[in-house]
Amino acid sequence: MAIAHTGQAITEEVRQLAQTMRAAFLHNIGDIRLEEIRIPTLDSADQALVQIKAVGICGSDLHYYEKGRIGTAIVREPLILGHEAAGQVVEVGAQVTDLQPGDRVAIEPGRTCRRCEFCKSGRYNLCPDVIFLGTPPVHGAFCEYLAWPADFLFKLPEQMSYEEGAMLEPLAVGMHAARLAQISPGDSVAVLGAGPIGLVSLQAAVAAGATLTIATDVIPYRLRVARQLGATYTLDANTDVVEVVMELTEGRGVDVVIDCVGLAETTRQAIAMVRRGGHIQAVGLAQDSIDQFPLFDIINKEVSLAGTFRYANRHPSAIATVVAGKVDVKSLITHRFPLAEIPEAMAWVVENKHQVIKAIIQFGETNTNEEAN
Repeated sequence: MAIAHTGQAITEEVRQLAQTMRAAFLHNIGDIRLEEIRIPTLDSADQALVQIKAVGICGSDLHYYEKGRIGTAIVREPLILGHEAAGQVVEVGAQVTDLQPGDRVAIEPGRTCRRCEFCKSGRYNLCPDVIFLGTPPVHGAFCEYLAWPADFLFKLPEQMSYEEGAMLEPLAVGMHAARLAQISPGDSVAVLGAGPIGLVSLQAAVAAGATLTIATDVIPYRLRVARQLGATYTLDANTDVVEVVMELTEGRGVDVVIDCVGLAETTRQAIAMVRRGGHIQAVGLAQDSIDQFPLFDIINKEVSLAGTFRYANRHPSAIATVVAGKVDVKSLITHRFPLAEIPEAMAWVVENKHQVIKAIIQFGETNTNEEAN
């Protein structure tokens, strides 16, 4: 049921009527179950209670579903996944002054300590004590209500849907990558991998002023979307993409490569196709390590190679960019599922990855899937 509100808090009458919520717990590999649990209460006066309206299924959610772990993050107990979320505020703590019940918000899913050197310097994504939704052992947003610090909630403009609000999280990753790569007007940029992160990175590069953009992928459907979203050229990653990139740049190479795959092959491709003195921004992480890393080429070409870990201070600019029409996140949503069908949704997305760019879990709405070719 939808929770009503009076003033700054949920009424006690509504509390008594709606004491539980639905949440999807991952119990084991491939085993996700919808269960009833208590609605969370505010743990501190700086929090707000959000009624979740839309959550994206991220590649990390699928990885936990399929493998039960990502690196050292292991699902040891039943876990609620999900971190790409938006919803409506239904209650606020006594110290919250910039939000009120009824506000529509996007959720930044990483809660940091606010005290360490990284938080104080503005690079809070590097905080060693970050609490990130849907990362073991922290429960995520595949649930109907979430209590979260108000300073990690961002108001959605009236013209922005909850689905677009949920897509701000992956967009923040792409915008952070483009900012770290210092893309400038007139730059040439190659984006390796045209999944959700690759496509938002592509759009972020275009928004930053890149004039020649090249996207690669093995799935034709994703390449067609990349062309629609601003790629100057799209290349089948099963071909010799390095040779084509060098032809397109008259042997110079591109100024920036954003690797959204993270395989040994794409790393070698990135080093080979970037210009001398160029920059590689590593975003994807399909392999933890790479044998026979071409260090000589990095040194000989004086290439800078940097990592991308989530984002910091990107949600406000992500919202502004979408509102201005500089980035289209809605086109990336190819499939929608209601919360009641989340077990089937996770299994379907795993089995049909080549058809999906972004699947969204809707709360209280029906399945309105669009067919992807």
